[in-house]
Amino acid sequence: MSTPNEESVRSGFRARLLTTFGALGNPQYRRYWLGSLASVGAIQIATMAQGWLIVDKLGGSALSLGYLGAATAIPTILVGLLGGVLADRLDRRKLIMVVSASSAVLLFLLAVLDSTDVIKIWHVVVIASVQGLVMGFDGPVRSSYFPLLIERSQMMSAVALGSVMWQFSRLATPIAGGFLIRYGGTESVFYVGVVGWVSMLLVMISIRISSPPSDKTRDVVSDMLEGVRFILSRRDFILLIGLTYSTHFFGMQYLQLMPLFAQRFGRDSDGFGMLLSAIGLGALAGTFVVGRLRSHPRVGLIMLGSSLTFSSIVVAFAFAPSFYAALIILFACGFANTIFFVIAMTVLQLRVPEGMRGRVMGIYTITFSLIPLGGIMGGVVAEMYDERIAVTIGALILAVIFTCAALTQPLIRSLDGRRLEEK
Repeated sequence: MSTPNEESVRSGFRARLLTTFGALGNPQYRRYWLGSLASVGAIQIATMAQGWLIVDKLGGSALSLGYLGAATAIPTILVGLLGGVLADRLDRRKLIMVVSASSAVLLFLLAVLDSTDVIKIWHVVVIASVQGLVMGFDGPVRSSYFPLLIERSQMMSAVALGSVMWQFSRLATPIAGGFLIRYGGTESVFYVGVVGWVSMLLVMISIRISSPPSDKTRDVVSDMLEGVRFILSRRDFILLIGLTYSTHFFGMQYLQLMPLFAQRFGRDSDGFGMLLSAIGLGALAGTFVVGRLRSHPRVGLIMLGSSLTFSSIVVAFAFAPSFYAALIILFACGFANTIFFVIAMTVLQLRVPEGMRGRVMGIYTITFSLIPLGGIMGGVVAEMYDERIAVTIGALILAVIFTCAALTQPLIRSLDGRRLEEK
């Protein structure tokens, strides 16, 4: 017979599981989540392979990695607003299907070029730029579609599960990718990516829930401007999106430069994969922890504190004395950054009106493109000095930004987890 204390522990554990995984009880969302896991894995593993292909097989430099980052990021940013508008005007389900099919075709082309040994750096860059255009639609459409599959009360769970999906992918795919690169070459990774995108396409064919119709009488430009004006009218949105942008541009340059750190530690593709996986493992752990913070009265301070901690940890990684020390530090990086991301994303999803969701999330998801774009800055500095200096400069800039936000922005500092839905 269990004691009251044991029963309390079990009840608390069940409550935490429900907070994190409750949305999976919805069959449509569960199917969508599994398909998304496959496609996100395709994104992660292909991005990893592209970087390793340029540095190892094609002899590229830090600046080449910067060019790759720019080729991916700039097109995504340029069409991000348009992607958000289309997400509000067109059938989001069909848009995801188009994105999935297009991504599968692009990765197949890259795989063929690689496997026939005619691949050049410019091939990788050009294909990455076209993929960047496609991703400009992917982010806002995904972010605005999944709320249609869940109850409003499941929003924190769905956001946390989205983070679990990304972080598990960041944990598993680098290990798998490193193994595949070692024994099958980078071309095998791209073929696996094709399978991931095809899986997402088949899932979306099976799901019948479409986005509600919208007023298409207005022109696209007016809709774009309306989305921008809406965000500018909301100080909380400006601050959360701005801080997220800063985090990804300045704080996460180490991701784009990771192949160079792997080589610095004397590691091949396996070691490269382990470094990326350590981030994913930490982020996965952070996702389970953040579910307990949903109703914390000082969730704003927790969010700011986690980001300042993240900045410090990035600097520690830059000068890690050994490969295994780097793994531990990167685990902490993933953990701290996830706390900020999940809280910020949850606040935005709860507070944005349905009719504006695609446009707002289109602007918000540009943030993910700032990771490779920040790699340009990091690549230039790394070329002039080395990757450690590049990563440190970015992290210190980020620390200054968040310190200023913590000291001057009570709207963010005072965020209360019990009142996240308040407009």
